[in-house]
Parts: sequence; C-alpha cells; structure tokens
Amino acid sequence: MAKPKGLSNKYFRLLLLGVILAAVICLIAGNIGVFGNVLLVMLGFGVVVLVHEFGHFVVAKLCGIKVEAFSIGFPPIAFGILRTENGFRIRILPDFFKNKDAPSESLLSFTVGKKARPGETEYRIGLVPFGGFVKMLGQEDVGTAGASDDPRSFANKSIAARMAVIAAGVVFNAVSAVIIFMTAFLIGIKLPPAVVGGVMPGSPAQLAGLKGGDEVIEINGKSDNLDFSNIAIAAAFSDVNKPVPLKVRHEDDSVENFAITAKKINGQRMRVFGVVQPQSLIIDMVSDANMLFERTGLQAGDHIRAVDGRDVQTYWQMEEIVSDTFLPTVTALAERSDPVSKKTELVESKIPLDLSFADRQVESESDLAQICSMVPRLRITVAVDYKPSIKDRLFALLKALTEKASAEAGLQRDDILLAIGDVENPTYKEIRDITTEYEGEQLAVKVLRTDAEGLERTLTVTVVPKRTHDSELVLIGIGVALDAERPIVAKTIAAEDGPEKLQIPRGAAITAVDGTEVSSFYDIIREIKKNKGQLVTIDYRLDAEIAGSVALDLRQDKNFITVKSDFAEFVPFKPLERLYKAAGPVDAIVLGYKKTIMFIVQTYATLKSLVQGLVSPKDLMGPVGIIKVSYDIVAEQPFIYYVYFMGLISACIAVFNFLPLPPLDGGLVVVMLAEKIKGSVLSTRAQGIIAYAGWVLIGSLILYVTFNDIVRSFFS
Repeated sequence: MAKPKGLSNKYFRLLLLGVILAAVICLIAGNIGVFGNVLLVMLGFGVVVLVHEFGHFVVAKLCGIKVEAFSIGFPPIAFGILRTENGFRIRILPDFFKNKDAPSESLLSFTVGKKARPGETEYRIGLVPFGGFVKMLGQEDVGTAGASDDPRSFANKSIAARMAVIAAGVVFNAVSAVIIFMTAFLIGIKLPPAVVGGVMPGSPAQLAGLKGGDEVIEINGKSDNLDFSNIAIAAAFSDVNKPVPLKVRHEDDSVENFAITAKKINGQRMRVFGVVQPQSLIIDMVSDANMLFERTGLQAGDHIRAVDGRDVQTYWQMEEIVSDTFLPTVTALAERSDPVSKKTELVESKIPLDLSFADRQVESESDLAQICSMVPRLRITVAVDYKPSIKDRLFALLKALTEKASAEAGLQRDDILLAIGDVENPTYKEIRDITTEYEGEQLAVKVLRTDAEGLERTLTVTVVPKRTHDSELVLIGIGVALDAERPIVAKTIAAEDGPEKLQIPRGAAITAVDGTEVSSFYDIIREIKKNKGQLVTIDYRLDAEIAGSVALDLRQDKNFITVKSDFAEFVPFKPLERLYKAAGPVDAIVLGYKKTIMFIVQTYATLKSLVQGLVSPKDLMGPVGIIKVSYDIVAEQPFIYYVYFMGLISACIAVFNFLPLPPLDGGLVVVMLAEKIKGSVLSTRAQGIIAYAGWVLIGSLILYVTFNDIVRSFFS
C-alpha cells in the first residue's frame, strides 16, 4: 500500500503546484503592466539586498565559516534550493506544506538533476521581501547560537574575522552605490539644476534677496555638479540658527555671496531656505487632460513661447509678465507637436487669471495686498470636501429644521466671502485670526454664490476650523484670491511705507476713478496707472443712501499696487531639468563616489536631526513608503531614475545597517568590541538580552514607520 500512497501524494503535490502556477499566470496576464512594474521594483530591491548579503557570504567563505543559508527576503520560505548528493533539492513553501515524516522537507519538495558533491548552503527566497540574511553556523540574530566544536563555526573564529564578515555587507552596499551612481552618470541623467525657480513669501531666501533665475554655484564651499537636491539638503541639515554660505550667479552673470539661515515654514516638514524648484515652459501630463484643455486651451507637451505678445525663454520671465497683466485672461502662444505627423504649429490660448496676493507673508494688516490702500473682497478658489463630525451633522440638521437653512452644505469654489463670524467683508488677516480663535468650534461663514442659472444668492455655511498637521495654521479647507470682478472694497488700510489710507466705508463699491466709470478692480488698476503723477478722485457708493468721493494722490513715485495676477487654473509645468553626464569613466567614478558620500552624510544628518528633535519620526520612510516611491518612479519615469534611486537606497541601507543596535551589523560589531575589551565572550544570557532588546527596538521602529507610510501613501 506504500507505493500507491506515495504516487497519490506525488500527483497531489504536482496538481496543487499546477493550480497555484495557473492562478499566478492568470493574475499576471490580467495585469501585465502592473506586474511588470512590480517585478522591476522587486528585482531592484532584490539586487540591493543580494549585494549586502553577498558581502557577508563572500567574506564568510573566505574566512572558512560554514554558511548554512543565503536568503533574499525573510521567512516564511517561499523557495529553497540545496545541492545534495542526489541532485538539487527544491523546497516550495515548506512552512505551509509541512511533511510530518521529514520535518525539514515540504509536501512540495522534489529533487532534480544528477548526483553530485553535496553543498552546505541552501539558497532561499523569503515571502517577506523587505530584507535578507546569511545564516552562518554558530551565529544567530535572535538569542544566542548553540555552542559548537566545529572550527568552521562563526563563534569559533577570531574577532577580526567576525568583524570583517559583519562589516562586509555595509562595505558592499557602499561600493555598489558608487557603481550604480557611476552607471547613471555614464549614461546621463536629467535632474533639476541648482536654480531658484521662485521664493516662498516671507522665507529666508526672499528676505535675503534671491530671485527666480538665480543659480546657486557654491554651497558650503562645494561647487561640483550641484543639483537642486543639494540646496534642499544644505537647508534641512544645517545647524540651527547657523547661516549657510551660498554663492549665487544672477541672470546678468554677476556673482553674489549670501549667508542664509534655514527655518521651518508652515507646510514644510523640514527646515528650508524657501527656494522653489525651477519649472520649465513645457506642459506636463495630468490625470484629466480634457479638463485642462477646456479651462486653459493647453495640452501636455505644449511649449509656451510667448505671453501677452512677448517672447519668453524661462518660467520666471513668464511669471513676471503674468503678474503685471491685471486682466481677467492672458494670451499665451504655445508650440504644439502633432504626435503622428511630428509637425509643429503655434496655437493661441486664453488662460484665466486671478488677482492674487503679492509675494509676501501676511503677519499684520500692513502686509495685506492692496491697491492704493483699498483691499478687495475675497473669493474662494479651492474648497476641499468638508466632512463634519457626528456632532457637527446633528447641529447642521437642527439648524436646517429651525432656520430652513440651505440644503447645499459646504463652501464652494467661486463663493464670495461676505462675512466670517461677526466680521463683514473679511480680509485675509481677519480670516486667519478668526479661524484661529474658533479652532475646533462652530463658525458661521456667509457667502455670495452664483447658481447654474446665473442668479446670486446669499448663504450661510457652518464650518469647524482645524489645526493642520505639524503646523501653526488653523484652516477651514479653502484657498482664496481677491475678487477682482466686483469693485467692492473689503477694507482700506494704512500700510507701512504705503499710500495714505482712503476714507472709503467697508463694503463700498467703487463707481468711478477721475470721472471714468469702473466695473471691476481691473478697471480701477488701469485708471490708476493711466493717471499716475496726478491727483484724482475716487467715487464710491455703499448703498442707496450713502455715497461719496475721496482724493487719491498719485503724484508720488512709489508704486502703491501690491497685488499681482496669477493663473486662476492649475497649469502643470514640467520641472526644469539639466543633463548630468560624466565626461568619461574616471569622471563617472568620481561623481559616483561623491554622490554616495553625499547620501551617506545626509542619512547620518537625518539621524542626528532625529535625535535632536529637529526631524519628526513621522517624516521617516519605511519599507512600504520606499516601495510605493519605487513603484511610482518605475511607472512614471525613465528607467535611469529607478537606477539612481536604487543607488540612494543602497547608500542608506549601508548607514542603517551600521547603526550600533543589535541585530544590525553595527550592533554586532559593538558587541564584538565589548568582547575584545572584556577579554572574553559575553555570557549567553547577556547576548540573549541584547539580541532580543535590539529586535524589539528595531521591530517597533519598523512598525511605526510602516504605519506612517500607509497613512501617508493611501490616506493622506
């Protein structure tokens, strides 16, 4: 009966394996593109892990240590192969299909090939693809290995040999990073250059005087092959309150030295100079190409050549022209290529504009954008979905039943802000103050809304201001611009070094400038510019009973218009990129070495900042985050960018693995140094406590960053 039973078990294993393979093939066939990207990601990580573990493996063999297993990925085992005297023994999922008669085998085990000299190392692939390991005789990562008299045991080798084996993985990762970067620079890779694309309002860069088009040619005395990442890294990991020396070349080729102190700005996770990455004039891909075309007349691949009839060569030139347009739309001339015929044509498009804030941080009323002291009302440009709590919903329901409130909940794009709380026609500064005051509480917002039929209605919406993550800002989920279409003054202000405050009532509509009727702030700005150098009259009307006029002195040389025009619709421009390519193999080695050192130093600086409390643990990226970023790069970017990213990961793994925490390589080296100083091996109990404590610490860190990765990647 034994033979039929053996045959049935064999056929059952083959059938089960066939079903699994068929299911996998069907899954792959239905998602071939996704599978290809996933495969590239896994291959990339596999290579990085393979290099690290191969370092341990090679040096262990050279030192005469018996290697029992070489695994890419952690258990449970998906696949294992070992050379035996009967051929190659293959194990598939042994932890799931256990063989009671042979515990080390699997119900899906089989042997192939001819008889040969047996080997000692089983090569494995683990189901958990976030690492790998080399299992040596006499060495365990958890607890302590059993004593062995075998001279080939890891524990029986000299401290120097053991340290060489442990350090080899880190060294191999660092060397592989150099090789990866060297390859990338030999082929050539496009990266954002160290050029200022713009500056954030109120940022250190703006206060220092940096402008769009400035190129940083030296940072902390280093000037070789700088790209934009060098600017970000120099800011993020500079010493607190210590200026960073920068040498900058302006567009007129003049060179100027700066010393800028980085700081944390609202919305930024790390300290920054406030320099914005440069953009090109080429339209990028978007998820909804039809919407982009309907709203702007532009398509992906269009290259802006002229704006408002003036030729432009850079993004910041275009931005300067647009900011001074003061019209509802601006005309752009773009070069468009036909993907089939490859012919190019010039197309004209009308891009809508908003009257926006000038480039300044609003800390006081004096910082408000104004037109000769007149501050326009605010219009909502972006409104996120308002998701109230159960308490908020009950409150809204009660209000709807008692006051017959509008069924249209939430603030919407193009709503005009008429009041917030008790403040009529609020300015941006007043919104900031009131939302902060009402943090976590019900706040009434009155708006003017135009419906689908063009009728204007006044609505009151209830919101709950909430503080943003790691920020001092309390928000209600809106973005705003100035309401330029209606010449209604929210408030007049006495700005520092600005014009004299006009005595115009809050909420009044401007009707004429020097006798010329106006119907929008665009008209007002036009007339003010036309009458520059003169004394003019501003007529206004508040209601049917209150009207009047004020004198505006335009005889001064100062420009008292601090508003600007900006695109009302999101226009996706591609990042500005420059080709970084080595002049030859020697230059590629130098570039690869320098880039590896840069990322290693950056990683250590990150850990230092983490200990100092300058970087939040929430900012760290774990396995899930790295895999997601890797997949995005593979799916959306040329392959060379993934190669470059793998170089970065390899350099970071070298640093992480050499941290002085067991069971990491650096921790094991520390234990060996302690053994050397002590003059004897640590006790079995001490080794066990250290190993388990290390695993608990590292495991907790991995769980923490993985949780943050999941939240940031899928729910943020």
